[in-house]
Amino acid sequence: MSELEWTFVETSPSDEFAQLHFFSIKKPHGDQPVEFRITVYEYSTRNKLSMRFFAQADKEVNQKTAAFVPFGWGQTLLAALSECVKSIYRFPYEGP
Repeated sequence: MSELEWTFVETSPSDEFAQLHFFSIKKPHGDQPVEFRITVYEYSTRNKLSMRFFAQADKEVNQKTAAFVPFGWGQTLLAALSECVKSIYRFPYEGP
């Protein structure tokens, strides 16, 4: 199957059919680093903002103040992933 053949499986844009890409990053936290797993969704159809890629981490940051799940949107996989990583580092990890 070629790189984008999978996009032809979608029958309706409302299906939000996506291919998933997985990444991992370790953020320093005291003596033990905290691993964040990032899932990037590559949608077969662009959303209303013309974005095709959405990245989201598996853990919250800033838990004691205002919990926030890092994420990022982009027109490319790298742009969405980069925005998500920036969000991970923007706020402190305060433990479970």
